Amino acid sequence: MADRILITGGAGFVGLHLARRLLRDGAEVTLLDDLSRGRLDRDVDEILSQARMVRHDLTRPVPADLLAGDFDEVYHLAAVVGVQQNNENPARALNVNLRAVLNVLDWCRRRPPGRVYLSSTSEVADGATRLGLTPFPVGEDVPFALPDPTMPRASYGLSKIVAETLLRQSADLFLVRIGRYHNIYGPRMGHDHVIPHFVARALARQDPFPIYGATQSRAFCHVDDAVDATICLTRLPGRDPIVANIGNDTEEIVIRDLAERITQLAGYTPSFEVFDPPSGSPDRRLPDLGRLRRMTGYTPRVELAAGLRQTFDWYARDRATVVAAAPGDRA
Repeated sequence: MADRILITGGAGFVGLHLARRLLRDGAEVTLLDDLSRGRLDRDVDEILSQARMVRHDLTRPVPADLLAGDFDEVYHLAAVVGVQQNNENPARALNVNLRAVLNVLDWCRRRPPGRVYLSSTSEVADGATRLGLTPFPVGEDVPFALPDPTMPRASYGLSKIVAETLLRQSADLFLVRIGRYHNIYGPRMGHDHVIPHFVARALARQDPFPIYGATQSRAFCHVDDAVDATICLTRLPGRDPIVANIGNDTEEIVIRDLAERITQLAGYTPSFEVFDPPSGSPDRRLPDLGRLRRMTGYTPRVELAAGLRQTFDWYARDRATVVAAAPGDRA
């Protein structure tokens, strides 16, 4: 009998790629989404020929009759994500993300699934790196710190560490797995992050080409690798909760070099106009993947060059949806 799987935020970026992979593996998949971030497009239409879509706003309790039957796995991905959204309305980020996880957990307590996966974030460790409390690469056991709680983007990391804590406290009811995503990228990732910002500028052949935080560095992880790691982590045996970083630690890149690679894909060589990074943006982000490797054997497969080419080509084909990026690259 096929596994029954629920993905909240299933019409979003990681959610749709995860659904596609699980359907390919033979699972019975239900997507739950209010479409406030995800969108109905040809990719969703393709998925919905095989999966079920349920429209619901998770800031409200899940009605008892909304989701029939028992589920083997729940992947809770629904959240307000992206630095721009959190900066513009931090109160909404806290409200939506905390209400969503509370309502999902209330539903799971009524109908306990076999396993619950929470998508968390590298931002729960960014405060510790800013304060010099941990070396690079950054592991999972660093202290959570908010160097400046008044900064709007602090709302996102705060909402995720609270969600992690709530989920851990439910580990007596179902298996708990938490993945901290580090700079996931790929086709259909939206327009609120540095790679689609650069792609939009390159497609428009902007010259000069603006870069915010040119000397900062990131280790980007292709969404296909993130999906592989997510499934492997979720299906690990054992009753104890597991928290693991998910990313790609093999190809750290400076943001200016990233801009050069993407403009090369567009076939031109602009001059670069360098600006200060967005407020609160970490100078470096590099995960320690030792725990994930030891427990799952995970190895990233998609090299950055190939992943950037695929992502650039997707946005070029989907150019009608590419919008001009707002000032300040988010990574």
